[in-house]
Amino acid sequence: MKDTPSTIFVVDDDDAVRTSLRLLLKSVGLPVETFSSAQEFLDAFDAERAGCLVLDIRMPGMSGLELQQKLNEMHAIIPIVFITGHGDVPMAVEAMQHGAIDFIQKPFRDQELIDRINQARETDQKNREGLGERDAIIKRMGHLTPREREVLNLVTKGKANKVIAFDLSVSQRTVEIHRARVMEKMGASSLAHLVRMVLEAERAI
Repeated sequence: MKDTPSTIFVVDDDDAVRTSLRLLLKSVGLPVETFSSAQEFLDAFDAERAGCLVLDIRMPGMSGLELQQKLNEMHAIIPIVFITGHGDVPMAVEAMQHGAIDFIQKPFRDQELIDRINQARETDQKNREGLGERDAIIKRMGHLTPREREVLNLVTKGKANKVIAFDLSVSQRTVEIHRARVMEKMGASSLAHLVRMVLEAERAI
């Protein structure tokens, strides 16, 4: 992993919002880069760069949720803090279910946003430190039972719990229990984090 400074990536189609967030974050000494669309951010995205993403949930073209989905498909571990309007709370809850760190409703207090961003940066740092410890990852994998290894293999291939249950001829509840144990033993904070761990371990083999 490259040792790079932590950057706040702001994606919002509103010029005024981007400008105010850039000035706010710079005022507290945080490196910030702004993007006017999800596609613009995606085109510039580098998974090796540390930081977090402050993302508007509603945007023309590719929405914030669609960008999150694409990042998940890339197994990106960048933490996301969504900016939402009052009516977007159900969408924000969906975003959290898909791995977002948090969401913050407009209008928000500056300090509240800064606090959420700092939490996201800490999460990113911990995740990256974990990915850098290949030996530790391999050791954790060695503590998995044969069935947990099977579940890990299928989970990281993107298979849903019910599909895994069918493949292994067990109940979906059994798969959920094994999956939870795998996440706990591996110290993974999300599915994307788990996949990246497995990829790191495979590089060492």
